[in-house]
Amino acid sequence: MGVLPLLRFLADGEFHSGQALGEAFGLSRAAIWNRVRAIEQAGLRVFKVRGRGYRLAEPLDLIDAHALDQALSDAGIHFPIELRDECGSTNTELLGRAQLGAPHASVLVCEYQSAGRGRRGSQWQSGIGTGLTFSLLWRFQEGAGSLSGLSLAVGVALARAVASFGFDQVQLKWPNDLLLNGQKLGGILIEVSGDHLGPSAAVIGVGLNLRLPLELSDRIGRPATGLVGGGVPSRTLLLAQALRELGAVLPQFARVGFEPFRAEWMSRHAWQDRIVTLRVTEDQVVEGVAVGAAEDGMLLLRTPSGLERFHGGELRLKEK
Repeated sequence: MGVLPLLRFLADGEFHSGQALGEAFGLSRAAIWNRVRAIEQAGLRVFKVRGRGYRLAEPLDLIDAHALDQALSDAGIHFPIELRDECGSTNTELLGRAQLGAPHASVLVCEYQSAGRGRRGSQWQSGIGTGLTFSLLWRFQEGAGSLSGLSLAVGVALARAVASFGFDQVQLKWPNDLLLNGQKLGGILIEVSGDHLGPSAAVIGVGLNLRLPLELSDRIGRPATGLVGGGVPSRTLLLAQALRELGAVLPQFARVGFEPFRAEWMSRHAWQDRIVTLRVTEDQVVEGVAVGAAEDGMLLLRTPSGLERFHGGELRLKEK
């Protein structure tokens, strides 16, 4: 048994003794204690009171399937959605399903992702009920080579979704990060398969922080943030809005590419005119001024050699 059944049991906000929980799930009190610790490691606080048992410190915001369907009823696109309590990586699972013929616009949402992945082999840390982790399968008639700038267009869609709840200061970092107050709010992982000339399929993985408990922040180990400075929306409503925005952006991108979204992306460019370094390969690092993104989504840097274009690499602000 994973931790989600126990969490749903504790979601009533009442104290439950270890003995009562053990009887409810057919587990020893020690096994219940281990699952409580796992809940805390996932970023949730649990009150533990001798003689009374366990209670969640705060209400649990789980995805509501019925409310999600209602919110997407007029989206104009049918999203076949599967909600999972726990999984390793939504991208990994959806990639496998894509190869087996999963339908266009399939969505896999996971309450707790134990092996989430970011770009370049990094791990995406997530908690339970604290953020969104989902993947969307989008099928294109074009080949993978024509999808340049896709992660930037997806970033625009997600920034629009977050801004619709009042957080309009979200910025975008080339090629796949969302920042708020200079700290990482979310990330995008796109994995493409298919023929060079088309068709192709993109699995678009999204991780967004809504709340960032201290335990989760410590695990991330680098500057990150949740939605601060206003009312945090429910995860269900934010997921619905993100899918609605993606459902509007992706068909347009399929027709004409990144160019229509460039001005909006540039208006949110986090490091415009800042000195940055780009690690292109293990042995090649380029320094320059971040000028923005070209019409095809490539990074523009002003270097001593002039204005240069790059299609990949790890971008960082230059350390002072």
